[in-house]
Amino acid sequence: MERPPSEGTADPLPCRAARPRLGAVELSETRYAQSGDVAIAYRVAGGGPVDLVMTPGSISNVELFWAHPLFAAMLERLASFARTIVFDKRGTGLSDRVKKVATLEERTDDIRAVMDAAGSDRAVIMGVSEGAPMAALFAASYPERALGLILYGGHARGTWAPDYPWGDTEDEIRRFIDDQERAPTPVTEESIRRVLGVLMPSKAADEDFVRWWASFRRMSISPGAMLDLMRMNMEIDVRAVLPTIRVPTLVIHRTGDRVAKVEEGRYLAAHIPGARYVEQPGDDHVFAGDGSAPVIHEIERFVEQLPEADLEPDTVLATVLFTDIVGSTATAAELGDRRWRELLERHHDAVRGQLARFRGREVDTAGDGFFATFDGPARAIRCACAVGDAVSELGLEVRAGLHTGECELLDDKVAGIAVSIGARVAARAAPGEVLVSSTVKDLVAGSGIQFADRGAAELKGVPGEWRLYAVEGA
Repeated sequence: MERPPSEGTADPLPCRAARPRLGAVELSETRYAQSGDVAIAYRVAGGGPVDLVMTPGSISNVELFWAHPLFAAMLERLASFARTIVFDKRGTGLSDRVKKVATLEERTDDIRAVMDAAGSDRAVIMGVSEGAPMAALFAASYPERALGLILYGGHARGTWAPDYPWGDTEDEIRRFIDDQERAPTPVTEESIRRVLGVLMPSKAADEDFVRWWASFRRMSISPGAMLDLMRMNMEIDVRAVLPTIRVPTLVIHRTGDRVAKVEEGRYLAAHIPGARYVEQPGDDHVFAGDGSAPVIHEIERFVEQLPEADLEPDTVLATVLFTDIVGSTATAAELGDRRWRELLERHHDAVRGQLARFRGREVDTAGDGFFATFDGPARAIRCACAVGDAVSELGLEVRAGLHTGECELLDDKVAGIAVSIGARVAARAAPGEVLVSSTVKDLVAGSGIQFADRGAAELKGVPGEWRLYAVEGA
């Protein structure tokens, strides 16, 4: 993991300025896509038959990428066979700075916003370094927009765990963040040389490159934004997402990578159905430079071998929400048929209003219960909480349950074990409670949503034990 130094005085860039055309490749000016209330900077290069969206690692700047010969050469090569779309994640590069740590869900929304703005209906999604979890989640959640998935130097989890024995522990990262907040490490050539010794050893002794990287680092992300990014990445865990990916996938990893261990690349490939794994020699985590040719060769080969048929996906990663009214039978008996029917209509209107607000899709309504799906778990949780608040004004109380998993697409309906799990979780919720599975909890890292551990439970008809959590603040 790169240890983030802090700001200093920028050195001039010893490279050519970005321009609209480099060699035979057309290059757009920097443009902006609107993702919620955040503007995301992106550039488009080339005009190949397939779109390639590159999700960068922690440090990026769409102007400076094209201002250095090594990065420009790498991007020009990609743009020679694919229309290449490169963007800066929120809080980095030329994109808007943000006031809070962005969640993985929000950053996945940024990919979609950039594709929409660039006029890309479907694309190969490439995730580099800590952009890999973003790309993986996007491919699982929006398979209709992902022609394929490429993961380079990526990982599935942000910290060490007993069943994921790579990376720093959460305590180690928190101590480092605390130390940096008390006494930030200045961005000097010496500090950058140490960073490159881990990140890109082949360039650590290249004084021109060290000076350039120092300027690139300062102009791409502030010290505070880097620490916020570390906090968010520390909570990433997309292991449950990997088996739900159903698009063609290529995983590339270098054997000597010191940022993301080679075992992490092997883990990704082993847990994504049908993934092709390519392991290459080398120590550089960054693949721009002399060693980029073998990586780009594999990317081009993958793109050229994508199936020509435009198949519609039959499964999708989704968050399912089930709600029902507490004590509905007794309330109906007390009110009588006509008044109960009127109250139920007001309840339905309130629920549908919140579904529209949080981008939920109503799948079914049975009696006093709702079944809906969402493309993001944090939105689903906030919707469930908002539903509870809205119906309380009607004198009603609901229980809600959520789970994120692979759902089968059947016309306008969804089915499968994930739906059954969601229904069983809802059945265990107490009156007024929003109960979620551990998968949902893991995927909303950085959202600020607080949970209370409800322990492990057996869900009727579902194998194994499931750890459940009650939402305490959303």
